[in-house]
Amino acid sequence: MRRRDWLATSAASAALLAAPRLPAAAPAPRDNTLRVAFRVAETGFDPLAIGDENSNRVAACIFESPLTYDHLARPVRMVPLTAAALPEAADDFRSFTFRIRPGIFFADDPAFKGRPRELVAADYVYAVKRYYDPRNNSELLYLWENAGLLGLTELRERAIRSKTPFDYDREVEGIRALDRYAFRVRLDKPAPRLAYLFAQTGLAGAVAREVVEAYGADIAAHPVGTGAFMLGAWRRGSRIELVRNPRYRERVFEAAPAEGDAQAQALARELAGRRLPLADRVEISVIEESQPRWLAFLDGSLDQLEVPLDFAPVALAGGAPAPHLARRGVRLQRVPQPDMAMTYFNMQHPLVGGYTADKVALRRAVALAYDSGEELRALRHGQGIAAQSTVPPFTSGYDPAYRSEMGTHDPARAMALLDLYGYVDRDGDGWREQPDGSPLVLRLSSTGSQLARRVNELWRKHMARVGLRMEFDVATWGDLLKRSRAATLMMWGYTWVAQSPDGGFFLGIAYGPNGNESNDARFALPAFDRLYERQGVLPDGAGRDALIREGKNLLAAHMPYKAHVHTIVNDLLQPRVRGFWRHPFARDTWVYTGVDMETST
Repeated sequence: MRRRDWLATSAASAALLAAPRLPAAAPAPRDNTLRVAFRVAETGFDPLAIGDENSNRVAACIFESPLTYDHLARPVRMVPLTAAALPEAADDFRSFTFRIRPGIFFADDPAFKGRPRELVAADYVYAVKRYYDPRNNSELLYLWENAGLLGLTELRERAIRSKTPFDYDREVEGIRALDRYAFRVRLDKPAPRLAYLFAQTGLAGAVAREVVEAYGADIAAHPVGTGAFMLGAWRRGSRIELVRNPRYRERVFEAAPAEGDAQAQALARELAGRRLPLADRVEISVIEESQPRWLAFLDGSLDQLEVPLDFAPVALAGGAPAPHLARRGVRLQRVPQPDMAMTYFNMQHPLVGGYTADKVALRRAVALAYDSGEELRALRHGQGIAAQSTVPPFTSGYDPAYRSEMGTHDPARAMALLDLYGYVDRDGDGWREQPDGSPLVLRLSSTGSQLARRVNELWRKHMARVGLRMEFDVATWGDLLKRSRAATLMMWGYTWVAQSPDGGFFLGIAYGPNGNESNDARFALPAFDRLYERQGVLPDGAGRDALIREGKNLLAAHMPYKAHVHTIVNDLLQPRVRGFWRHPFARDTWVYTGVDMETST
């Protein structure tokens, strides 16, 4: 899963929104290059060090995991990528055997000394072991440790205790090669959804040991995989160029969309049998401000644009492109996302943390006082779904009919809770104090973007209505992430983006042992932890759904997180774009996206 700053955009000028002056569209370049933009800079392309969504999208085009997802199937369906078939599960989901197809090769690189380098099972074994190497200090290690791969944590601890290099050559039961093309994973407990980890290219992409050793600390700038693209050029925080991998095997488009999905069925017919990737190059520009990004799409410099929230009123008309775009042949794809924008309370903070009735009441009152509906209407222009829990659409345990206090706006109930537990105005200044009479000042951290400031004003207004004073701590995303991991923030908000259909992850952000990883709230409730562990070993079905529901109820009762919305993404596509179809979990969209060189933009 990846964190994403849900406020990383800037407000458009009122004049532009009110009366857009559209530049003439430039003729489409007559080459097979897809041109897109990021609104937030990438960080690097070493899979074990990727913590952001944009770097993950690039890496997903360079590296390949054993499994992936059918590009068009909804509900999503897992399919082999480099594997010959789906893994063979045994021993009550404690053992999984993967068989890799022969004849798959890494992109050429000087580390291979001029010889073709075939993908083998040992490459996946090495890729997973890298997460356990103490020198790498990967923030994603917990995903593998929670799965319980036998012997790997002990191997890591041995390296830490002895202060010696991690022993990659020592064979362990947790993951080992059986022969040149097969490897087996063994676990200390059942894990019915383990295969999802091996369908995440940014997590389980194959890497060659000789490449890692050749580039050392600079490996993030030298990604070498078996995927459809190679890194052609990179100017950090400015421009990324992907070029077709000439070593890429002959792979043609195949998909099985749902019978009633007319748009996906039409796309499947259009692309059937075409060789992947569809484009020869992908040019990615980093354009942080929304207005230049919008103008670049209007003048034809970009082929695809994720509509910035502040431009939704001028770009969209109901569920279609605005007329001025439709006349140009611009198409719209509107897709709910498996994500969850939220604000967390630091459970270790002396004011908002704790498990006593008065502390729980304070968090519940804050959540009830804040109006996510107004955020959705006024700031997000309706581009989302009000969240009732931390579990998002497209994942197990999500129920669109579920309702909880986490998604309720009720200022009267908020004030009643505050009054009941002694959070009252004792000195007549209009602001409530703590039960012992000391000042009560909530402090919410945020970035400094214009939209972030607007959200802060919404928070200030809603808290003031119930007599709570709120101040704001403004810093950069990187600084806030560092301070969050050190548990020094009182409250902060961002978005979690799902990488698989496992809704259990969104309970895992409240699992006590994840307190130094995904559990930024540092919530630690033994009853919840046992419930989380029980649901993790059950196969998907009614029994697991019931436990996830119980977990959602516990989170609503204790309120370590206030879930806001699940977002809707609107992608605008130039007339020449072919194949683009945003998948809920796979990030290799550009492998399936091309351009029609005979169609003007």
